Amino acid sequence: MGCRTSRMKFLCLAYGSERDWKALSKDRQDELLAQDEVIRRRGAYVAPVSTTVTSVRGESVTVENSAETNSPLPLAGFSIIEADNVAQVVELVRNTPCAQANGVIEIRAIHEKN
Repeated sequence: MGCRTSRMKFLCLAYGSERDWKALSKDRQDELLAQDEVIRRRGAYVAPVSTTVTSVRGESVTVENSAETNSPLPLAGFSIIEADNVAQVVELVRNTPCAQANGVIEIRAIHEKN
């Protein structure tokens, strides 16, 4: 019986502006959204964030509209992707909407307790 390599999970945070997204042609938007579907078919969870942001800092809880946050690029969505390494994740997210519409995808390894 062969030894199977354990795959890792990665949290991908997508940051981007609605203005940059809307500046793309409809054909380009459809092309980029197709890449999100590729990720979904792999079994990864892909979700847009809601327009409400709840922030917790110590005892303080703030709820605001995401368009009103002070972030230069608001959080637009996130996914959890299972892959052998971060290079595979980079290839998967390289052509997603935020990565191609002047946004950025932040990739973080999820370290699971054994």
